Amino acid sequence: MEAAKLLFRRRHRLAHARQFQSVFGARVRRGRGPVTVFALPNGLEHARLGLSIGRRCGPAVVRNALKRRLREAFRLSQQELPAGLDFVVTCMPHEPRKPEEYRVILVACCQWLGKEWARRAAAGGGPERGGGEGP
Repeated sequence: MEAAKLLFRRRHRLAHARQFQSVFGARVRRGRGPVTVFALPNGLEHARLGLSIGRRCGPAVVRNALKRRLREAFRLSQQELPAGLDFVVTCMPHEPRKPEEYRVILVACCQWLGKEWARRAAAGGGPERGGGEGP
């Protein structure tokens, strides 16, 4: 069996403000270190990524480098992430880390969020349930 190509296509991105607002509005998030990941089911067969890196993280050069590292972490770990969720990643100001560290953080947070949404679906609550942010 041929290994799946690891691509980051347009269909894997959140592009509109309303998509970001719906993910933030679900209020289901998980943080680890300087990275916080928000999630919401999207009804698709693949995960999508949105990045919200504010000016507090530094000048444009620093923010763009951080976004490149996070996109690459998503691209390389797509097979490990739960399908059918939209993820929005935000960051606090921090010293740049190695790309592998961002991948580990992203996978851990996204897997926890996937389990949380599965738990909510099993309990009978859907995306409209909203609620807390977890432990």
